[in-house]
Amino acid sequence: MTELDADLDHIIPSSVLPAFWAKLVVGFVSLVCFARSYDGDFVFDDSEAIINNKDLQADTPLGDLWHHDFWGSRLSSNTSHKSYRPLTVLTFRINYYLSGGFHPMSFHVINILLHGGISVLMVDVFSVLFGGLQYTSKGRRLNLAPRSSLLAALLFAVHPVHTECVAGVVGRADLLGALFFLLSFLGYCKAFRETGNKEGTHSTSWVLLSILLGAVAMLCKEQGITVLGLNAVFDILVIGKLNVLEMVQKVLHKDKSLEAINYNYYYSLNAWLLLCPWWLCFDWSMGCIPLIKSAGDWRVTAPVALWLCLIGLICQALCSEDSHRRRILTLGLGFLIIPFLPASNLFFRVGFVVAERVLYLPSAGYCMLLTFGFGALSKHTKKKKLVAAVVLGILFINMLRCMIRSGEWRNEEQLFRSALSVCPLNAKVHYNVGKNLADKGNQTAAIRYYREAVRLNPKYVHAMNNLGNILKERNELQEAEELLSLAVQIQPDFAAAWMNLGIVQNSLKRFEAAEQSYRTAIKHRRKYPDCYYNLGRLYADLNRHVDALNAWRNATVLKPEHSLAWNNMIILLDNTGNLAQAEAVGREALELIPNDHSLMFSLANVLGKSQKYKESEALFLKAIKAHPNAASYHGNLAVLYHRWGHLDLAKKHYEISLQLDPTALGTKENYGLLRRKLEQMQKKNV
Repeated sequence: MTELDADLDHIIPSSVLPAFWAKLVVGFVSLVCFARSYDGDFVFDDSEAIINNKDLQADTPLGDLWHHDFWGSRLSSNTSHKSYRPLTVLTFRINYYLSGGFHPMSFHVINILLHGGISVLMVDVFSVLFGGLQYTSKGRRLNLAPRSSLLAALLFAVHPVHTECVAGVVGRADLLGALFFLLSFLGYCKAFRETGNKEGTHSTSWVLLSILLGAVAMLCKEQGITVLGLNAVFDILVIGKLNVLEMVQKVLHKDKSLEAINYNYYYSLNAWLLLCPWWLCFDWSMGCIPLIKSAGDWRVTAPVALWLCLIGLICQALCSEDSHRRRILTLGLGFLIIPFLPASNLFFRVGFVVAERVLYLPSAGYCMLLTFGFGALSKHTKKKKLVAAVVLGILFINMLRCMIRSGEWRNEEQLFRSALSVCPLNAKVHYNVGKNLADKGNQTAAIRYYREAVRLNPKYVHAMNNLGNILKERNELQEAEELLSLAVQIQPDFAAAWMNLGIVQNSLKRFEAAEQSYRTAIKHRRKYPDCYYNLGRLYADLNRHVDALNAWRNATVLKPEHSLAWNNMIILLDNTGNLAQAEAVGREALELIPNDHSLMFSLANVLGKSQKYKESEALFLKAIKAHPNAASYHGNLAVLYHRWGHLDLAKKHYEISLQLDPTALGTKENYGLLRRKLEQMQKKNV
């Protein structure tokens, strides 16, 4: 038994020390913590990575996954995020196939199980980190460190900072990266054995397997590549047994100070999230963390405290006379720092400064150091029961926080609102709350949050665009135009804002300006079917029928399922007397979108005018079956029967139409004509 394990004797009961029971406890606790998220929705980034990602669907060749980024864009595209995680996307695709579509429960269950498996695996990882790799002559490993490895694994399993990775489906990248990271590390450990005073032996096959697993980890999440660094540190300290004091002193002697103190402050915030994970937020950007602009800012004390703690731990790791302590502290710091390096902004810029998901692997190092700290505290105090109570209290509080936070991740409304109290200065939080309210039809409340987002970040073009859209729908066209004009002034290549500006200008009868806005939108986004559709509507309003048809045809070429563009083409051709061409377009559209009832209705009208009554009737009835409460469907079918001479059926559908929409003047007039005709026929029969 290691000295640390002996110090934890009063905290961990011997009844749970056997490996099977220890792993069972860790697995059970990890599942309980995040079980509330199993039936949650797709939230936040899940929409782009899952719902809008064509790489999940069967019609996308599997080979494309190797040429696309995590969000489904080609890596060569200027708009690509450049995050390359093909194996994670492959698991999403398998999830989609097995669940038969976008059913979030199966995606969430896999994430919860992955965290449970990783937490169980942590028992073995911590056992190696705390106990080392000493073997008996029979190949049996000594110093399993059951108590310290169990406590550290429990602390990892219940850490609330993991909620984003587990409850958010896109967090699977971090989970899979961590899983193969740990397997690679354990594989590397398997490659080496120390037997008594003999030279350590190694297995080439295990080394190669470790490298392969490291590559798999990298293809799940870029952070996975850092396992090579951890393996190197482990090789030097545990296998090579080298004294690295001189080397580290040289590195520290040459260390350069950071250009700005802000990054140091961000590091301290990441450390604080590990120490006190009560204030958690789905997004820490856009003013959530105000910049430190002077040395007199009290927040300067945070990075100072962080570096004092790190320097103290490094000194202990290097200068302690206890080789066991040196090894544990160095490996703990290695596990804490090395996986965090890709997100540190030291080597290259990343798209964030603080993100809870990148702390998934580094938290293992934190849990290792915390376990060591509890052991040291227990050793030097007589109040061992108090230490045990503190440990149990931390585990219980963290479990409770995990459950609460998992509940907040169940749907976007709770997730976004939970961030308001944590990051009230974050414009993106207000934007997302506003967007969620707008999607639910609460435009008044959405406007309030969009305005606050723009106030906090006067260059937030997406908030301006969405606010302008709502104002456009409320016919507040002047302010809508001002907002959208400002948005395209700030970001001249913002195609969506140009299109929406064109819609507003069209409503204001400023047709030339509207056409120019639409053309600018298409210039910046060539494949923009919705913009071609709106451009076609503009041309139709100006009676430029050929231009309108060409614009709508472009929309359907870019997006064959664009029902509105097809419908407008049919209606325009119908209204201008081109019945044969309207029929051809209608049939082409229905071949591509066979279940669209609006297309059935439009084509049925054309066929009725062409006196193809039987086929027209069939389409009307099919459209009514799909959408039985559409008054116009019944009304136009009644007109068909009226022309056809089926007067009783015409009367029946006129009456149904008027029940659904009593204000339809055309239907009332036609129904009146039919009734007079029926009365005349009745008089003749008498």
